[in-house]
Amino acid sequence: MLRRSIGKAALAVATASLATPALAQGGPVEIQFWHGLPQPLGGLLEKIVSDFNGTQTSYKIIPSFRGSYPETMVAAIAAFRANQAPHIVQMFEVGTGTMMSAGRAVKPVHELLAETGVQIDFADFLPGVRGYYAAADGKQMSMPFNSSTSVVFYNKDMFKRANLDPDNFPTTWEGVEQAARALKGAGIASPLTNSWPTWLMLEQFSAIHDIPYSTLANGFGGLGTELRINNPLVVKHMTNLQAWNRDGLYRYGGRDNAADALFPSGQVAITMASSGLRARIGSEAQFQWGVAMLPYYQGSPNAPANSIIGGASFWTMNKGPRDTRSAAEYRGVAEFYKYISGTDVGAKWHTDTGYLPLTRASFNAVKATDYYTRNPGADVPIEQMLRGATTDNTRGLRLGGLIEIRNIIQEEMEKMLQNQQTPEQAMAAGTTRGNVVLRNFERTNR
Repeated sequence: MLRRSIGKAALAVATASLATPALAQGGPVEIQFWHGLPQPLGGLLEKIVSDFNGTQTSYKIIPSFRGSYPETMVAAIAAFRANQAPHIVQMFEVGTGTMMSAGRAVKPVHELLAETGVQIDFADFLPGVRGYYAAADGKQMSMPFNSSTSVVFYNKDMFKRANLDPDNFPTTWEGVEQAARALKGAGIASPLTNSWPTWLMLEQFSAIHDIPYSTLANGFGGLGTELRINNPLVVKHMTNLQAWNRDGLYRYGGRDNAADALFPSGQVAITMASSGLRARIGSEAQFQWGVAMLPYYQGSPNAPANSIIGGASFWTMNKGPRDTRSAAEYRGVAEFYKYISGTDVGAKWHTDTGYLPLTRASFNAVKATDYYTRNPGADVPIEQMLRGATTDNTRGLRLGGLIEIRNIIQEEMEKMLQNQQTPEQAMAAGTTRGNVVLRNFERTNR
């Protein structure tokens, strides 16, 4: 069932902006593709589309930038209700739970490929990428494309100043604390920060330690999932963050990606952020810097495990509640998906943008060049994603209302860092309030 929260106003806005595909007599089948990547990434994506169109004459993908990811999601679902949905829509990973529950609006990729006979080797995809956009039974629901993960960036010049090894970042949180204290002692005002507080310090943290973020395989097992962030290891970590904040070792940089500017500007020695921050650091930082994998606590039995992804995937949409697509339209969509999964396309997208390569073949193709030699640390996100075997705790999250849940937990973390509540109280409140969001989503999408 479609989310009933899509209101008439959103429907009216989306409908007003729709363009009905017109198939030229005897011409290629036109495929409408809505995406949410601004320039310059949007231009690189549209170049891939143009290249695909140039490889054959049967299909023509028509890309259209539709604003931010949330705006694109609302518009696409509203367009389905108006019977004028695009064939393909790019959706950020936070919207995966919503799209999974969109019912007939979505045509799962595994059904698309089975019906069209087009083959894509998903076994070669990075497990963390493939798994995030797959159902609990492993069947592919959407087509992965622009995927990132989170890593550590650190200032090598500041490490030298603190008599720390600039070529070896600590692998454990215990080592990170020791390094932070050494940096503080060397006169570094703010040793440690991070962007995306909930993604880094809870979602990624849980995956790296192979502990559940919620029940039912982090939501992959159904809508009845409940948060499990109020657990001893997370509370231990929140307790450390609170203490480090109090001691001046940790600097809270704000919600979402508000802290992104702190590291390239030289205000902090260490940040944990999206691997996609690399391009900005490369263009702005006036110091030597390194990249490392996310740390873990000593003695954690299953750590370190793989990190989970951010970014977006492509969803195939049915036209609307009343009309269906032609077999030729679906075949065109499937052929485009096959094209973007190609080794050369994936390798170029990775090196042009800093996003992860989709497949091991693309990764190996880049490794066979001198790219990683010329760009030290660029392979760290991929190696981290390939670390260990993917489990129910490390494949990602399938939670409805995840955007709202993230904001709730950020609120509780802020109160904790301001010493208005204990870490135990923060995680208990985040669990209670987050579960209300999950129950509301469950009722709406039964």
